[in-house]
Amino acid sequence: MIYQDSLDFAASLDREDPLASFRGEFNFPRNKNGFSPVYLCGNSLGLQPKLAVDFVESELEKWKDLAVDGHFHSERPWVNYHQHATAGFAELTGAKPGEVVAMNTLTVNLHLLMASFYRPTPERRKIIIEAGAFPSDQYAAASQVRLHGFDPESDLLEWQPRAGETHLRLEDLRDMLEREGHSVALLLLPGVQYYTGQVLDMQAICELGRQHGCRVGLDLAHAVGNVALELNAWAPDFASWCTYKYLNAGPGAIAGAFVHESHRSPDDFLHGWWGNRQSTRFEMRRKFDAAEGAEAWQMSNPPIFSLAPVIASLRLFQQAGLDRLRKKSTMLTGYLDWLIATRFDNRIGNITPAGSRGCQLSLIVKDESIDAKALFDRLCERNVTGDWRNPDVIRVAPAPLYNSFVDVFDFAERLSDALDD
Repeated sequence: MIYQDSLDFAASLDREDPLASFRGEFNFPRNKNGFSPVYLCGNSLGLQPKLAVDFVESELEKWKDLAVDGHFHSERPWVNYHQHATAGFAELTGAKPGEVVAMNTLTVNLHLLMASFYRPTPERRKIIIEAGAFPSDQYAAASQVRLHGFDPESDLLEWQPRAGETHLRLEDLRDMLEREGHSVALLLLPGVQYYTGQVLDMQAICELGRQHGCRVGLDLAHAVGNVALELNAWAPDFASWCTYKYLNAGPGAIAGAFVHESHRSPDDFLHGWWGNRQSTRFEMRRKFDAAEGAEAWQMSNPPIFSLAPVIASLRLFQQAGLDRLRKKSTMLTGYLDWLIATRFDNRIGNITPAGSRGCQLSLIVKDESIDAKALFDRLCERNVTGDWRNPDVIRVAPAPLYNSFVDVFDFAERLSDALDD
């Protein structure tokens, strides 16, 4: 596509957009300082779907009207409420329905899944993460190593970019495993690197792990609802994701988890009441009767009011279709990238690789005379919502469910204004 730097061009793309009507399904922030909102922060917290409000209010009404009977005698009984997320999760992750479950939050799930799949021995005890991993993953992996009696200083290995580079190279992970693979118990890596926005080759990572006898876990926080996934075919041992970013389920909403269908032994996981088979759960048996598939990893009954927005948002994703969303996302980020390069080539740069990205662009200030954080603050004053990540990145992510091409154009306009302020 040949892009043009004009409002009329951006508006023409919106008129031709088959997904444009979904924008009206979301609530946007208020105007501020005379500016309408330009919300490009779906990589951190997605906007509120109007349907989520309806779903939460519906469950509050059921609690009011039915009380405990809501567990079994309502339109969507609470006893199996989590299963309303199953089909949507399976579609977005390329998994079989029995491999996914809505439960807990992301880091809790990572710990529970590592309890199953990180079983170190003195000979094979190390975990590989990426350098600059999101702190929660760093903390979780280090604490797992420590709790098993090993030392994160030597047993938590980092896959790093080469000197002077920003992005991770698969061949460097391959070389690391050639050197260290005999001592590595687990690869715990993201689908999308949160800081740079680089989409990693998850299929190749899974294959490398298997070749070296390592378990593989994926953190899909920045990947689910953003890029195409094929978890059943790629066959990591496990994965988990939050739902409040691109899945628009609200702050702290219930997360999702994946356990590959090859793992079925009850000895693989910690047991909790809600992981017991539903048909025997209320018989209060002494012996655990494992549910089928990933549902066996559940600990407790899910908080319904935090799960309702997940189910509402997944309905919108199923209506839109990930293929169509990806096509629009490629156009949105392509237009944004082109505007940045055309208008601000010597002042603003983009460190997200064009061939390996989803919605997010990670912008850096190249002009040393400009204070990057002050520039970000001036954007905020103009009602632009992206997010700042130390030490020097402004992340912006036009989400195809609700962002428009005019949003992208307006961002460039306000960035230009903020640079000249």
